[in-house]
Amino acid sequence: MRIIEIQSLTEAGVEVFGTLTEAQLRNRLEPTKGIFIAESPKVISVALNAGYTPVSLLCERRHIEGDAADIIARCGDIPIYTGERDLLSALTGYTLTRGVLCAMKRPTLPTVAKICQDAHRVVVIHGVVDTTNIGAIFRAAAALGIDGVLLTPDSCDPLNRRAVRVSMGSVFLVPWTWLEGGIETLEQYGMRTVAMALSEDSISIDDPVLQAESRLAIIMGTEGDGLPQRTISSANYVARIPMKHGVDSLNVASAAAIAFWELRKKG
Repeated sequence: MRIIEIQSLTEAGVEVFGTLTEAQLRNRLEPTKGIFIAESPKVISVALNAGYTPVSLLCERRHIEGDAADIIARCGDIPIYTGERDLLSALTGYTLTRGVLCAMKRPTLPTVAKICQDAHRVVVIHGVVDTTNIGAIFRAAAALGIDGVLLTPDSCDPLNRRAVRVSMGSVFLVPWTWLEGGIETLEQYGMRTVAMALSEDSISIDDPVLQAESRLAIIMGTEGDGLPQRTISSANYVARIPMKHGVDSLNVASAAAIAFWELRKKG
């Protein structure tokens, strides 16, 4: 293993863990050179199991032969940066979860056509920018059998560090990509669409007509304003979750989990 003791915040190689912004890590101009950060041995292990490629590790010294030992053994000959805990916290801006971060290469994303090809249920995340909600939606998608995730370009990056951590690595388990066109483009891939929204023409989420659809894209909107009217109007169906006590809406991640369960492909 290549253990590198760092003495300052400006040493070459550690910038990916501290000074680079999420946008710089993502490298939208050259996506194949993009990097993301996975945090904690469990999440890093899920990424490795899914075939993601590690670039370097940042690890508290005490974890090299402790919590990070198995991860280090699996990562091959990559740099392992270590140092005093206070120095690492100053570099990253937070106390490391379980003492380990891993910089990993961003994957080549599949096409929308590839994700929809054999899918029965996909989710479209439309304009959701909160990292916690993105991570929670991915975790629910993985747990409840969603075949793929499509995100509009104004949504948060699923490989944002916090989104990855909240998802507990579920972002590595469900195929995803960016949906550059409108939801109406999904029809060419054989998908019917249901917008989750409160509108006068909405049907209950447990309406049998929805379950009868063999291939369905579930569209979830922003935390505040919900889905744009144009998106609602373009959907084949509009559905609502029946609620009581005057409550008219749920957090988007909670609503997504309910929708995934109720609209899951049965049989």
